[in-house]
Formats: sequence, structure tokens, C-alpha cells
Amino acid sequence: MNIEFLITSLIVVASPGTGALVTLAAGLSRGARASVVAALGCTLGILPHMLAAITGLAALLHASAVAFEAIKYAGVAYLLYMAWTTLKIDGPLKVASDGPTRSDGQVVRHAILVNLLNPKLSIFFLAFLPQFVGPGVARPTLLMVELSLVFMAMTFAVFVAYGFFAASLRDHVLAKPGVLKWIRRSFAAAFVGLGVKLAFVQR
Repeated sequence: MNIEFLITSLIVVASPGTGALVTLAAGLSRGARASVVAALGCTLGILPHMLAAITGLAALLHASAVAFEAIKYAGVAYLLYMAWTTLKIDGPLKVASDGPTRSDGQVVRHAILVNLLNPKLSIFFLAFLPQFVGPGVARPTLLMVELSLVFMAMTFAVFVAYGFFAASLRDHVLAKPGVLKWIRRSFAAAFVGLGVKLAFVQR
């Protein structure tokens, strides 16, 4: 395995983004198990972008301004919706000692949707993967699949670590309602910031 690929992937995965925020929120509000479920959902949300890059659909998305803008602004709208719901007392960051309020299926669907509505992931795979597939490779598609699976495994591992860290702080948050209010506002601001950043992204 190319060490440069592993290092670059780790830097990309570890950089704070929407998926990391979703996993942190799950760990903070519902505990370690929920953070693992959220991490799984975020990882599964990479699959469509990986397949798009491998099959060439990402190139079409890159070439079509209309398709790119449609997906981009759907993603912006969803991030702003997440910011709004995060501010609510009974929203995604509801921290209660009586257990989870959302099913695993809901957490996974939400996490998948977050990554699905980010067209830059497809463009990222389109630009990122070919750099590590040399012209002399006998089966380039197979190699791209292998590299993508390694990237997904790293994503899952790093996000689980984020989630466990957040879950370890959960009891402290339960004991301090004022801290939870500050955390809600911080997460909402982060989602708005990511939405604004995505809105200004160009193909």
C-alpha cells in the first residue's frame, strides 16, 4: 500500500467536516454506541461518491454545472436545516440520561444523507484516486476500489475515535445544562459555516 496515499487519506479524514460533526453530536447526545452507528452511516455515505468516481459519473458531475449546483445547494439547505434543528432543545443534540431518542436506522440515514449531498466528495475522488493509480497498472479499476475501501476504513476508524471522545464527555454535559446550550450554539454555527463554505465551492 502506498504510504503517501495513507498519509494523505489520514489528513483528509481527520480534518474536521460535516461527517465528523455528525459523529461527535451522536456520541455527545446518545453515547458511544450511537457514535459508532453514525460513523458507519458517514462511511456508507462515501460509497456513492466512490462508485461515481470509478464509473466516470463524477466526471459528468464535474462537467455539468446544473447537476453540480443542484446537488450543492441541496447540501447547503440540509446543512442549514441541521443548524436550525441543533439549536432546538429536543433536536439532535438532546442529551438525556434515559437513553437514545432516535433509532439506529434514523441515525444511519441522516449520516448517509449528509455525505450524499456533498458533490465535492465525488470531485475529490475523481482527482484523488487517479494520482495513486499508475499508467502501467494492469487492473486500475480494481486498484481504485481497493484504495477507496482503505479510505473508507480509515474514515470509520477516525470517526469512531471522535465519537468515543465525545461520549466520554457526555456525563459532564448532563451535569451542566449551561454547557449544553453553548455546545448547541457551537455545533449550529459550525453547520452554518460548512453550509456557507459549500455554497461558495466551485467545480
